[in-house]
Amino acid sequence: MKRYDDIVVGSGISGMTLALLLGMTGHSVLLLEKSSRIGGSMSRFYRDGIPFDTGFHFTGGFHRNGVLWDMLRVLEIHELIRPIYVTEAASNRFVVEEDGASFDLLTGYQAAIARMKEYFPEEAAALDQYFEMVRSVCLRTVSMDLRRSPSSLGFLDEDYVSLDQVLDRLTENRLLKGVLGAFSMCYGVKPAEISFANHSRVSYGLYQSVAQVEGGGEAFIRAFRKRSADLGIEIMPATQIGECLDVRDRRVGRFVLNSGQEVSCDRCIFTVHPREIVKILPRNHLSKAFVARVNGFESSVGIFSVYGVVEGGEPRESVDAGFGPSILSLFPTSDINRLIDPGHTGDQALVIVRSLEKAAGRAHAVLSACEVSFVEHFEAWKDSRVGERPAAYVEYKQERVERIRDRIVAAYPEYRSSYRVVDAASPLTFRDYLNSPDGAAYGIKQKVGQFNVLGRLPLRGMYAAGQSSLLPGVVGAMMSSFIVGRKILGDDRYASLLKERLGS
Repeated sequence: MKRYDDIVVGSGISGMTLALLLGMTGHSVLLLEKSSRIGGSMSRFYRDGIPFDTGFHFTGGFHRNGVLWDMLRVLEIHELIRPIYVTEAASNRFVVEEDGASFDLLTGYQAAIARMKEYFPEEAAALDQYFEMVRSVCLRTVSMDLRRSPSSLGFLDEDYVSLDQVLDRLTENRLLKGVLGAFSMCYGVKPAEISFANHSRVSYGLYQSVAQVEGGGEAFIRAFRKRSADLGIEIMPATQIGECLDVRDRRVGRFVLNSGQEVSCDRCIFTVHPREIVKILPRNHLSKAFVARVNGFESSVGIFSVYGVVEGGEPRESVDAGFGPSILSLFPTSDINRLIDPGHTGDQALVIVRSLEKAAGRAHAVLSACEVSFVEHFEAWKDSRVGERPAAYVEYKQERVERIRDRIVAAYPEYRSSYRVVDAASPLTFRDYLNSPDGAAYGIKQKVGQFNVLGRLPLRGMYAAGQSSLLPGVVGAMMSSFIVGRKILGDDRYASLLKERLGS
């Protein structure tokens, strides 16, 4: 039976981050991944030789000394991750279709504020107050600055008030409230349910900069593989914990893997969905209250994705024609609460992402779209699996693909004859390929007053991290790993590591 200092369960961006943090300080680390390849939603797939991102499309936090910038520097992979900033005036656009209104979000916090005042000059005071509140929350959130050493997460008053409540106090302008709440699509929770603090923590980096990444999410995976090889981190794909044995004094003595191999460790850190953690840990050592809390977590929205390519012309011509990085977000209504509700009928919110992807010496004009979806819409087919879906599901999926394609070419009429859909994925597809409980895009809902599973678990030497622990998305998932990593390493070793990588 091989023994490790740390076993990390789940190889998404959180698991990879935590494995590197621990490996960098001399820990022996085993990374377990249930799927046949690592990376989770950061992974790419190829169709006709063209690369497409599974779940990662863009992120904030890439500005100098931003939290993502700092985390990559600490992990010593910053030179391997090359951001492609979305900087053109019309490259990050919100469209509220019922009002026929378009809003371009400029790069840079002050520039974003100034542009919003141009759109809503009569709401200048409300906008100043909103953006100052967002900034204030993030400056007071100690976990968003790696250079600070918090003794706790330090909940703020804004953690106990919803985004809706704040916006209602600031303005009566329906359209403005819709635009300011539009980033709800980046965490999949209604403005009526998300705390203003968590909305601010997700939005702040997106207001400062938005970037795609050269090579997409796969760039993070390649960087991790390179660093993990240098650090001697052991990776086991297609492997999971099957049983926890020899539990004494609330500590698991050995883990039996699905391969039959037995391993042991000082610490085991789960970066998977909380419900998966409950399935793995011995139930008789978990309190009813803990299990009830985990089972009470609701799922965030799902995503129905369409992956396509604009064909015709040489790659150089595509560049010259302006096929650069861009994000177009279509909102049928300004009522974001309605758009993030399973009962909403009609068109859903749709985000269209353009990128120029290189593979095998060729450039491909990739245009993919993510439409809000809900697990409730697929209830009739929840027991089916990939390759075994019934005809009714196939028909539903094809109809939805055609509708999304119509919306894409309506937004980009110049691609009407050249845009080809290559593949599509529903929440069920994400559920089965990514081994998530229900295919939700952002794990559990982050709701006002909710206490997520982060840090120590009921058994000794057990910890939880991941996007369901702190905040969704790349930045939130990585931040959770830094918080848990600090608990494991201790304040002094953690501070020393940051000083080595970031300076004083």
